[in-house]
Amino acid sequence: MIAAMQIRNKLTSGVNDIGRASMLAFSAFRMLFKRPYEFAPLSKQFYHVGVKALPVVLITGAVAGLVSAVQAFYQLKAMSAQGMIGGFVSASVIKELAPMLTAFVMAARVGTGISAELGTMKVTEQIDALRAMATSPVKYLVVPRLLACAIMLPILIVFADVAGIMGGLLMSVYLGMTGSFFIQQATKFLFPGDIIAGLIKGMTFGIIIAMVGCHRGLSASGGAEGVGRATASSAVNSFILIIVADFFLNYGIYAVLGIG
Repeated sequence: MIAAMQIRNKLTSGVNDIGRASMLAFSAFRMLFKRPYEFAPLSKQFYHVGVKALPVVLITGAVAGLVSAVQAFYQLKAMSAQGMIGGFVSASVIKELAPMLTAFVMAARVGTGISAELGTMKVTEQIDALRAMATSPVKYLVVPRLLACAIMLPILIVFADVAGIMGGLLMSVYLGMTGSFFIQQATKFLFPGDIIAGLIKGMTFGIIIAMVGCHRGLSASGGAEGVGRATASSAVNSFILIIVADFFLNYGIYAVLGIG
C-alpha cells in the first residue's frame, strides 16, 4: 500500500513537473518576439555558452576522433578494410559522436550553471525583486539563455566535427595511413545532409538544455540544498531527454525526411 502511494505520488509529481516545464517553454517562445529585446544579456550568454565552452568542445571532439579512429582501425583490419577508416571516422563523428558528446558537455557545463544561477536567484528572492520592478523573469532571464543555447550549440558541433576529423587524421597517420588518403576517404563519406542533420540536432539539444536548466533553476526551493538538488536534477534530466530526442531525431531525419 505504501509503495503504491509512493509510486502514485512520483507519477503525479512528474506529470505536474512536465506541465510546469511546458508552460515555461511556451512563455519563453512567446516572449522571443516581444519588445524590448534584451541584447545585453543575450550577448553575455553568447559569450558564456559559446566562446567559453569552445576549448572543452574542441578537446572532446578531438578525443572522439582519436577513439573512433583506433576502434575503426582494429575492427576493419580484421576484414582487411582498414583503408575505410577515413570514411568510418567522418560518418561516426559527424552523424552521432560530435552532436551527442557536445550536447552532454554543454548539459554538464551550461545546463547546470543555468540551474545554479537561477536557483540562487530564486532562493534569495531576486526573482521576486524582478517582478516587483515590472520585469518579466522569463523575458530577462530565460529567453537570452534559450536563444544562446539554440544558436551556439549547432556552431559548437561544427567545431567538434572539425576537431574529430583532425583527431582521426592524426591517429590514422600514427597507425600508418597517409594523410591524403584519409582525407580522400573522409570527404567521400561526407554528405551535406549529415551536416544539416547535426545542426538540427544541435538546435534541438540546445533548446532542451536551456529549458531544463531554466525550469529547474526557477523551481528551486529550500536554500542552498535546494539549489544543489535542482542542479543535479538538471544534468540528469538533460542527459535523458537528449538521448530520447536523439532517437526520434535520427528516425525523423534519416527514415522519414530521407536526409543524409
